[in-house]
Amino acid sequence: MTASGPSMTPTSAPAAACPPTRDAIVVALRDPAATIGWSPARWDLLVRQGRRSHLLARLGLKLRDADLLEAVPHAPRMHLRSAILLVERQNQALPWELERIAEALGAYGLPVLLLKGAAYAAAGLPVAAGRDFSDVDILVPRERIGAAEEALMLHGWQTAMQDAYDQRYYRRWMHELPPMRHVKRGTTLDVHHAILPPTARTRTDSAPLLADAVALPGLPMLRVLQPMDMLLHSATHLFHEGELDKGLRDLHDLDGLLRHFGAAPGFWEALVPRAVRLGLARPLYYALRFTRELLGTPVPEAVFAQAVAAGRPSALADALMGACYRRALRPMHASATTPGSRPARFALYLRAHWMRMPLPLLAAHLARKALRRGDGERALKQSIEEANRERG
Repeated sequence: MTASGPSMTPTSAPAAACPPTRDAIVVALRDPAATIGWSPARWDLLVRQGRRSHLLARLGLKLRDADLLEAVPHAPRMHLRSAILLVERQNQALPWELERIAEALGAYGLPVLLLKGAAYAAAGLPVAAGRDFSDVDILVPRERIGAAEEALMLHGWQTAMQDAYDQRYYRRWMHELPPMRHVKRGTTLDVHHAILPPTARTRTDSAPLLADAVALPGLPMLRVLQPMDMLLHSATHLFHEGELDKGLRDLHDLDGLLRHFGAAPGFWEALVPRAVRLGLARPLYYALRFTRELLGTPVPEAVFAQAVAAGRPSALADALMGACYRRALRPMHASATTPGSRPARFALYLRAHWMRMPLPLLAAHLARKALRRGDGERALKQSIEEANRERG
């Protein structure tokens, strides 16, 4: 499909939907030149917000690409350069690590479908610039998950969780194996068989994602999701996540994916129908709404209207989600904390678990986590008291 007129021309959200923000990292990423002349205190705040949001390297690269990095005061410039070097080191090590994963799974005839940060980097997408990641995520067919685990274990990966309850929880209720860690390299691998748990309230089939995946040039054993599916998976991950310490980073990922893929003919016209087919219209609506509202992402009005019709919840639920995400999708820093921030994040944490599993299972799971947290806190308190007695 091709654009059929001005209605498909991406436009930023209306000015009323983009209120001025006090979050320095959002201001700096939208307009790096705006940082020139900032006071030392403002730069200190920017570095702190950027680091807590996992966006410091991305900002550093934006400043460097705009030939503005040398204009940054010395101390914050050193932090930016350090963040850039760390991400560049990760990107240098990634191809070799991906080859080892492909080598392990290739013997079983399993292609490697990369997800999230590793996929962005391997595909050479602009959104990968400055993006850090702590593990590699892959997707394999559900019926081959056992073979994938066996192949990886034979090549040095082992489960990082030893607790019997955690093992049972992942294997019975989740959409992935317990995290695996390589015994020599220490790299972490998350092996998924779906993008959402089988008990999730949002139901989607991973078969179309696997069927329409795109092979990477020159690397036939490595694949990534096709553009619309990559965007939809990113949206689904963010808006089903309960821990939002990287929420602002993930929202910027969505902004970058929309800007990049949106330049391709036919992307916007096919996006909402694809989301509807996969059962992911709701997370797409939230992705378009909050990238427009918080980051000024250009989205065609006709496409946003389609997303509203297909995925917007009731007026009350929409208002509540707006109130929560406007507070939660900010830097995890004291400067971005308001009286409503913690209740909003806690509400979204509960929502994520409620979306993930039935209520009886959720109640039992949260009760067990609370008991384990209490045991851990008591053990920590006891060890501190014993240490104090030994010193005293």
